[in-house]
Amino acid sequence: MAALRYAGLDDTDSEDELPLGWEQRTTKDGWVYYANHTEEKTQWEHPKTGKRKRIAGDLPYGWEQETDENGQVYFVDHINKRTTYLDPRLAFTVDDNPTKPTNRQRYDGSTTAMEILQGRDFTGKVVVVTGANSGIGFETAKSFALHGAHVILACRNMSRANEAVSLILGEWHKAKVEAMTLDLAQLRSVQHFAQAFKAKNVSLHVLVCNAAAFALPWSLTKDGLETTFQVNHLGHFYLVQLLQDVLCRSAPARVVVVSSESHRFTDINDSSGKLDFSRLSPSKNDYWAMLAYNRSKLCNILFSNELHRRLSPRGVTSNAVHPGNMMYSSIHRNWWVYTLLFTLARPFTKSMMM
Repeated sequence: MAALRYAGLDDTDSEDELPLGWEQRTTKDGWVYYANHTEEKTQWEHPKTGKRKRIAGDLPYGWEQETDENGQVYFVDHINKRTTYLDPRLAFTVDDNPTKPTNRQRYDGSTTAMEILQGRDFTGKVVVVTGANSGIGFETAKSFALHGAHVILACRNMSRANEAVSLILGEWHKAKVEAMTLDLAQLRSVQHFAQAFKAKNVSLHVLVCNAAAFALPWSLTKDGLETTFQVNHLGHFYLVQLLQDVLCRSAPARVVVVSSESHRFTDINDSSGKLDFSRLSPSKNDYWAMLAYNRSKLCNILFSNELHRRLSPRGVTSNAVHPGNMMYSSIHRNWWVYTLLFTLARPFTKSMMM
């Protein structure tokens, strides 16, 4: 094949030779896909063998990966001073044969964040992820960044946030990723974050409300509210309100609220069926950490549903998601009993990447 010879690779396997009008390409994260120029479509499976492949190993010495103005990946051979859209590592691909999903369910409990975005190009998109310095927030931010998005890690601890930025840049040095201060336990900090973000004069296509507190001892924030309620719900509620105009201007845009199945095990109404505000920010005598967490997650669900009802006509969708039993997460770090329980359950649960 001419393209392979141009890249310095000779194809000797006739089974893998592509039909006329087909081209082999790769994504930023190393997955191989096939472009049918005749029908103007792409697919993951090889048109002859039906196999999926991914790249193995690093680029050869002197080669560098770049992205053109259309978001297409291409490769520069600095030694021979030439460029090609063909990955020079294609001679060293390995087969990937995942279990084919059913028509009813495309993803399952073993699907990773990178697989969710596989083949998607987010070049030019702006994504904000709260609590992105660790856990599933970090994996989400990394996946978006490695797929071309400009990602902002909105975190309370800037030292850890900058470490997370360095880890992402270590995987792809051209990733557009930065950290900004956001402490959801302080409404003034939420306001300052929104002001600083708006000062950048950029769009906002995806806002992932991920940060959360779990199993905290009772305490009040500087705003006089119970901490779990403010961090898990009210801080995010306020953040979305402050950035609502940017989201609408950036439509189509999306808000993703990370909730939990634990929202099913509580209620925020009193015995007469009316909303009981004292349950949202309880006193110390009425506080139970697990119940406070469950109620905050129920608030997430209700908020996301109402947000979608109000903003979807303006091009902003909202979804609340249960990430699964993320036992590898550090969310349980506030009490040693939960840490022990989660450690024992770790072999039977999902990892942060899934």
